Amino acid sequence: MPIRRLDDIRALEAQPLDPAALPASTYDALREAARRTPSATALSFFLDADRFERAHRWTYGELFADITRAANAFHALGVTKDDVVAFVLPNLPETHFTIWGGEAAGIAMAVNPLLEGPQIAELVRTARAKVLVTVAPTPGVDLWPKLKAQLRQMPDVRTVVWVNMAPYVGVKGPVLRYLAMHERHSVRNLTLVDLGSLMKRQPADRLLSGRVIRAEEPSSYFCTGGTTGLPKIAVRTHGSEVFDAWAVNRVMEGEGAERTRTIFCGLPLFHVNGQLVTGLMSWMRGDHVVLGTPQGYRGKNLIPRFWEIVAHYRINLFSGVPTLYAALLQQPHDRLDISSLEFAICGAAPMPVELFRAFEASTGVRILEGYGLTEGACVSSINPPHGESRIGSIGLPLPWQAMKAVLLDEDGQYARDAATDEVGVLVIRGPNVFAGYLNPLHNRGLWVEMGGERWLNTGDLGRQDGDGYFWLTGRKKELIIRGGHNIDPKMIEEPLHAHPAVAMAAAVGMPDAYAGELPVAYVQLKPGQQADEAELLEFLSARIAERAALPKTIRFLDAMPVTAVGKIFKPTLQMREIEGVIRRECEALGVEPAGLEVFQDSRRGLVARVEVRGEAASLREVLGGYAFAVEWGEG
Repeated sequence: MPIRRLDDIRALEAQPLDPAALPASTYDALREAARRTPSATALSFFLDADRFERAHRWTYGELFADITRAANAFHALGVTKDDVVAFVLPNLPETHFTIWGGEAAGIAMAVNPLLEGPQIAELVRTARAKVLVTVAPTPGVDLWPKLKAQLRQMPDVRTVVWVNMAPYVGVKGPVLRYLAMHERHSVRNLTLVDLGSLMKRQPADRLLSGRVIRAEEPSSYFCTGGTTGLPKIAVRTHGSEVFDAWAVNRVMEGEGAERTRTIFCGLPLFHVNGQLVTGLMSWMRGDHVVLGTPQGYRGKNLIPRFWEIVAHYRINLFSGVPTLYAALLQQPHDRLDISSLEFAICGAAPMPVELFRAFEASTGVRILEGYGLTEGACVSSINPPHGESRIGSIGLPLPWQAMKAVLLDEDGQYARDAATDEVGVLVIRGPNVFAGYLNPLHNRGLWVEMGGERWLNTGDLGRQDGDGYFWLTGRKKELIIRGGHNIDPKMIEEPLHAHPAVAMAAAVGMPDAYAGELPVAYVQLKPGQQADEAELLEFLSARIAERAALPKTIRFLDAMPVTAVGKIFKPTLQMREIEGVIRRECEALGVEPAGLEVFQDSRRGLVARVEVRGEAASLREVLGGYAFAVEWGEG
């Protein structure tokens, strides 16, 4: 029966979960899917949004065969179960071969290809990756040039595996093959191989390693932040990934659970959502995944042609962040049949209420907001597709994954459970929780012991209402979320503190109707020192590898707001940002606020109370596009 409410989840959980009923590994899960429907279409890939009808296709049998060949290729390169295969790739079919083949041979590690070369090298070096997979020399693609310059900084890498895009570019294919052959001669003391050529020499019906993978063995490494010192690398297991994909499928199933769906993948495959929700989860269910352009949603003309793609492939479900929905809302679809769409999943950042309502009203597509984290495989809660969706809520917990809000003492130890609607720290426990961070030092304060059980401290603040729905009220981790991209404030603050004129620095998110948040920095200068915004921004640009983390602006304060013990009190800065946004919107609309106050609410987080004179419909509509809560009064 479909899951509609918390009672349905509890009824399922009354029957203990039998781990033996699930595949032990991601490789086993994909093998089972291929055995069920070997001739069904599993994957379609198009290179160009303007030619989206021209797709390369794989059946389930063909997909699993290529994953097996990739696993055997990595095994031939000396990869064992404890070795890391790092990949720096855009969204390509070969990216999936590398992910799941890498997990079958050893441990697959995703690295964001948008990072700068030194940052990528640091991550690869920290993980001690043995094999590095990336795109072969290709005009217009900067991956190989920036990685080539860093090869000496990755001493454990013995082999670089190139993915050649020649099969997808038609008449330009021979040119790409020539470029790769020519470039290979310029690299010394390192083995360079072509993935496609290596795979062709491998069998597709078995793992040459003879490996029998256990659920508790590491499957993947994911980088969760940090650019100075050792980054935090999450160690995930086969069992955690399989369970999470299976449990989300159980929540998504309705009366016609046997009917397959067509799923669009536009999120990057270096992200857990791209890999699990529009990858493993879909294939475990027997769905058809459409992989659109190497750049996903960032691909040229992908957004303007998205509704055409939906109509052509009869897409049933896609996943995205709030910025995507804002962009899609601007694209006309009146003359297209998009009736195939059932659901759209939104996560990574809060969805503004007005955007939520406007998108559903315009498209008729139901948005399901959810919550998850890399350390919990991907999804931990979601609004039930066949039950009530509560706007602003992150939904109900997955079955067999416990989740609650708790109060911790000053030492971070468990004090008590939060009452209904009382804000606490969200903690989770279940088969989807990861093994811990690669560096043991990063595990300090990560686990909360309760009644002899170990729970994961998510670092997020939230509450659970009387019907079991969870609501986020703040982020204890203070991450800035720009278009679904997590930015650690330390990436901005630590370089600023290195400037000789800076005494104190703090980075917070400025609300933005499109990106959700944009990073801004507050600075207090040392007595007698001088520096202006242009100087500090130039200073940062040379020290922040991640372009998305560069502050939108730098604001100067005579004195930072601090707590009683001298720590910077960031909520005050965040309140200033919310107030500043509202005043700018009022000025743009010619509306004069009679009263404006931003305050901390125990249930809703930061709330703006706005009083206006006269008609304020336009201001209500504009502020509805932001993620912060607004109360209205009459001036």
